[in-house]
Order: sequence, then C-alpha cells, then structure tokens
Amino acid sequence: MSHSPSDENDDLDGLPPPAPVHYAEQSLLGALLLDPHRLSEIGPLEPGHFSNHTHGELFRAMRSAPGPEAEQHRTSPAWLNTVLDAARPHAPGLTASYLHTLIQVCPWPKHAATYARMIRADHARRSLRLHAERLVQTAVDTTLPHRAKATVQQADALARFLDDLSSRFAPHPGSLPRTSLPPGPARDTSEEALDEERLLIATATAYPSETSQMRWLVPEDFALPLNATLWQCLTSLTHRGDPVDPITVLWEAQHRGLLAHVIAPGDLLALLSTPVGSPEHWGEKVLQRALLARAQTAAVSITAFTDDPANSPHQLITGSRRALADLTAVRSRWQQATVPATPRASRSARTPAAPRAGPPPRTSPTPVRATR
Repeated sequence: MSHSPSDENDDLDGLPPPAPVHYAEQSLLGALLLDPHRLSEIGPLEPGHFSNHTHGELFRAMRSAPGPEAEQHRTSPAWLNTVLDAARPHAPGLTASYLHTLIQVCPWPKHAATYARMIRADHARRSLRLHAERLVQTAVDTTLPHRAKATVQQADALARFLDDLSSRFAPHPGSLPRTSLPPGPARDTSEEALDEERLLIATATAYPSETSQMRWLVPEDFALPLNATLWQCLTSLTHRGDPVDPITVLWEAQHRGLLAHVIAPGDLLALLSTPVGSPEHWGEKVLQRALLARAQTAAVSITAFTDDPANSPHQLITGSRRALADLTAVRSRWQQATVPATPRASRSARTPAAPRAGPPPRTSPTPVRATR
C-alpha cells in the first residue's frame, strides 16, 4: 500500500502510530474521490478541521474544483487530475498514487457523512485543548499589565467555544468524563506572594471594621495554610463581635492549634504588629493570585480531558464546564472585590444609618516596610 509523505515515517521506531482520526480522514477523502457528489452530504466541514495538512489541502481542492458528471467520472480520471493539480501547490508531496491509496482504503463511500462527523469531533478536541493552553499561558504570563483581566477574558473565550460546541454536538446519556485528573499546579509561594498575605493579616488586625466587609475573601484563597488559618481567626473574632488586636488574635490562634508547632507566639505578635496600607488592597492581591491559580487548575483539568481519547465531544463539554465553574466562583468574588467605589457610596447614601464604631480615619499610613 502506498503512503502519503506525512505517513512515510509512521513505521519508524519511536514514533507513535497514526491516531484513529487519520484513518477517518483517509476514508472520507477516498469516499469523495470515488463519489464527488457526496460533498453535499457530509455537513459543515472545513480544510482546517483535518489533523493532516495534506488531507486538508486535498479536501480544499475537492471543494473548489467543479464537480464532474457521474458517467464521465466513472470512465475518466480527469477530475482526479484537476484536484491533484489544485492541491499540489499547497501540499507538494501529494502524489497520484496516494489518491489511489485513499480510494482503496475507504471501506464504504456511503459512510462519508459519518467519517466527517469523526473529523469534526477530533477537531473539537484539538481546538478545546488549544483554548486550555491559551488560558494557562495567560494566567502565568507575568509580562501582562492586567493579567487577571486578560485571564478572565480568555476564560470567557473558552466558555463561548464550549457553547458553540454544545450547539453542534448533541448530548447523550453518560456524559460525565471518567478521566483521572492530575493535581493542580502548586500555588505561588514566592516571597512576594507570602509577604502580601502577611501584610493583609497585619493590616486586618489593625483595622478589623474594614475586614468585616471583606466577605469576598475566603481561607482557600491563601497560598500558605498558616495565613489561611490566621484569616479564619480574624473573621471569627469579628463575626462574634469580640475585640480584635494582636493579643486577641494570638489567643484565638492558640485555640486553633497554631502555636503548638506552626509558629511561636513572639513571631506571631511580630507579624501582627506591622500593618501597612489597607486590608482591601492586600486582600485584592491575595484574591487575584487565587484567581490565577484557579485558572491554571481549570486549564490543566480541561487539557487532561482532551488528552483522554475515550471522551466524546459532549463529555469534553460537560467536564470542561465543570472545571470552569470553579473558576467562575472565584471570579465572582474577585469582581465583587474590585467593583468601583462609587456604587458602594450610592448604596450608603440611599440607606442612611448611624455611623459604626471603628478606628479613626486614616490618611496616608506610614509604611513599616516597602510595599511591592
């Protein structure tokens, strides 16, 4: 059997065998070479849907060449020559013998529409993987001026792609993927990230009335478990209406078992005694890092789904939407935290209330250490 240039090395040691879609592409092209009129039966299919460049260019040539008369096509290779001449400038290795190979390997030309559906399904898998790769690349790109915003926009593009896929592939029973997911990427525990968390804890201790408004921040947003538990200490004290200062936080930390092995009392008091700026500022930074981490985790999960050939298109859609749902939850809290101050002021003006007790107004706090 002859092979196309793209197949010449398939049998070499170390190279993987062709994927099933390769044979679906060959069978479809063979069916169309035999019966060109079936081009109108295969549904929406583009040259870019093919995994093999030569196959895609051959399909493009078939679509552009005027269809032959049925009787003439049975007795003359004229149309095959026309298609070959049109495809060769874009696929130089294509030969007449490979066209005959495609015809020979096609099991049933009448199954052309089914072969086309297989090609569309595999293209959907590859495209979804590309979207996931773009999402993770955006989330880790430190050169972007507004990385969180760009990451959210990329997640929106992925969600729109999933909506488009769901309109083209009908759901079916048993649509949940069974793929074993790898662990998510490790959280950012750089000195800058941990310093932001420490400054948040210290500043929130100094200004607890502002901390009570930060319901958009949860312990899971912290990269370091110690800081997550300290945030729980602070929110528990404010929720109960207890006084908040370094000593009361130290006492709460003792009840949560932090002082046994995690941190010494003196070190905790030192951490709590260095407030800088405002809690909202540091809280937004912590939440933004959590958003980027969750985007990476979602992208890794979606990539794992696409790497599992057992998943059907609808299973890919269902699993990917579930992965994005976790990101959406963090994104909602991030948008709540970063909403402009004007709507908050207008809501306060519409609902007059007695001023709450709190620390005296701050103007420009004297920094204890340089902020990053």
